[in-house]
Amino acid sequence: MMPLQYEGDVYRPPSEASSLILQVTIGCSHNQCTFCGMYKKKKFRIRNLEELKQDIEKSSRFIPHAGRVFLADGNALTIPSDQLLSILEYLNRAFPKLERVSLYGNPQDLLEKSVKELVELKNNKLGIVYLGLETGSASVLKDIKKGVTPEDIILGAEKAKEAGLPLSITILNGLGGLEATEEHARETAQVLNIIDPEYLGLLSLMPVPGTVIHRWFEQGRLKALNPWQLLEEIKMMVEDLELTHCIFRANHASNYLPMKAVLSRDREALLSELKRVLARGKPGSLKSDLFRGL
Repeated sequence: MMPLQYEGDVYRPPSEASSLILQVTIGCSHNQCTFCGMYKKKKFRIRNLEELKQDIEKSSRFIPHAGRVFLADGNALTIPSDQLLSILEYLNRAFPKLERVSLYGNPQDLLEKSVKELVELKNNKLGIVYLGLETGSASVLKDIKKGVTPEDIILGAEKAKEAGLPLSITILNGLGGLEATEEHARETAQVLNIIDPEYLGLLSLMPVPGTVIHRWFEQGRLKALNPWQLLEEIKMMVEDLELTHCIFRANHASNYLPMKAVLSRDREALLSELKRVLARGKPGSLKSDLFRGL
């Protein structure tokens, strides 16, 4: 068994299932988003470099041929660049076959780093940043207390693009409730078109008990979208997308209809499938709520 100690629940993207998970931060430095309950029991801190070196050394003895490493927790990109660079350099020495290091990042983290810093991190095998955009709607961003505007998100993403650092962007379907569904879909597509990310992941909102947004739905402040309205929202977004070459996935456990495509190559086929499922309106076409989860 791997002799690493993790504090609390540890989350990672589905695509990092086979990666070594190294917990370099505890919690999330922002930790105010109304929809997120992942790090509420954790007080944010950056782990001591010497502790991390010990974890890396232990890991290298058990899996010396590790090719990928994911740096947890919530937004490890917030670590000051010199410290993050030290972690990457140590990982490169410990794992001779290391191909890529990845982490979560907030838009604020990209804004606080220079293009030069991002290039240096990339040159030391930081290979992808998982960026929680959630929505491109200014009003929804404000409501969920994301702490940034669409313009901030675009500016941060442009830094990553200039540095040649790939972005995997996450959008949360249904985040604005029924009241803002079209605004959420259309304005998110506009922001995505400007960023033109390499990867795009779509999750469907599943309000977590204890979060602010869960309380809003219970109080009637927001009206939840049913499965068909969620699909209609996705269709509206895809209709407006004009991406160069983006790997699109909506196959998370929360999604009612698993989808994958390369945009823009498969955009029309994706739209046709959405329209077909919506037109049929058969519940059996969608994943049962029993099998949805985070």
